[in-house]
Amino acid sequence: MSRGHNFSAGPAALPEAVLRRAQAELLEWGASGASVMEVSHRGKEFMAMAEQAEADLRELLAVPANYKVLFLQGGATQQFAQIPMNLARRDQRVDYVVTGDWGEKAVREARSLAQVHVAASSAAVNHTAIPPRADWDLDPNAAYVHYTPNETIRGVEFFDIPDVGDVPLIADMSSTILSRPIDVSRFGLIYAGAQKNIGPSGIVVVIVREDLLARCPADMPKIFNFAEHAAQNSLLNTPNTFGWYLAGLIFQWLKAEGGLAVMEQRNRRKAETLYRYIDESGFYANPVDPAARSWMNVPFTLARAELDAAFLQESKEAGLLALKGHKLVGGMRASLYNAVTQDSVDALVAFMRDFARRNG
Repeated sequence: MSRGHNFSAGPAALPEAVLRRAQAELLEWGASGASVMEVSHRGKEFMAMAEQAEADLRELLAVPANYKVLFLQGGATQQFAQIPMNLARRDQRVDYVVTGDWGEKAVREARSLAQVHVAASSAAVNHTAIPPRADWDLDPNAAYVHYTPNETIRGVEFFDIPDVGDVPLIADMSSTILSRPIDVSRFGLIYAGAQKNIGPSGIVVVIVREDLLARCPADMPKIFNFAEHAAQNSLLNTPNTFGWYLAGLIFQWLKAEGGLAVMEQRNRRKAETLYRYIDESGFYANPVDPAARSWMNVPFTLARAELDAAFLQESKEAGLLALKGHKLVGGMRASLYNAVTQDSVDALVAFMRDFARRNG
């Protein structure tokens, strides 16, 4: 077997050590005599694993005691609706800061559930920068402020946490969570689809400050109610057992690797390696304001668009996978999540250099 260098934006690369452990445990997990996918989610083995996974995630992120950690089915897109359903009234203003396509989708989903106000947007510059803070139109009485710290499609990232006063700050951290330490106490709620840095698709992690659970309407269907899920320790219904198990293995791997401070160093270096070559090449280009360039998702274009097909074909033959850019923007995109190694980035740069030499 020869694994390629996987630059997929999601579902994304997983650490090989984690995949090998899951492979070894697939038929018989621990002393259960069965696969983790075959045991009851209410059995003592699974519940012990779930508790350990939560404890490890809390340790990695230094989650304060007054926050609930939920492991829910679905993905971040479902949260675009579930958050206003739980945290705002239909007649209440909610502020959104939009720096890319996922922020725009969050706005569209919320419009029928609350009074959405776009407090700031980078649409005028094609979502290649972060709107100046002085231009943000925030309401101190809003139910919450929502933003996307990292936009996967166009590669725009915040490198600080916005100060929004006493209004709860909501963050879609799907593509940046666990890539570096963060101050969870600055947020009212964090949510993240698993398929970037947490594990396989089909599970979403929600970290919510306990006082906000009092906002959840009592007449809401329980399956959508954060408070109900929190009260049942994310076992209100049958969860994505395999996804939860694999996320737990990822958390153990992160701890063994040295934690999020080590991930930050690695991710910074990987991104700097690729951006440096792009900027120096004279053949490739990245359109994003350098102050907002994502560590996780690096879009780039070639000197001539007619070379795109050859680049993709040759890169795949060289074992460099999933480099095609999103259909909304075209070009190329390399996603550099935690499981992508420096060796993979070095291999990509070497290929890009050779391709440019032959086609420049």
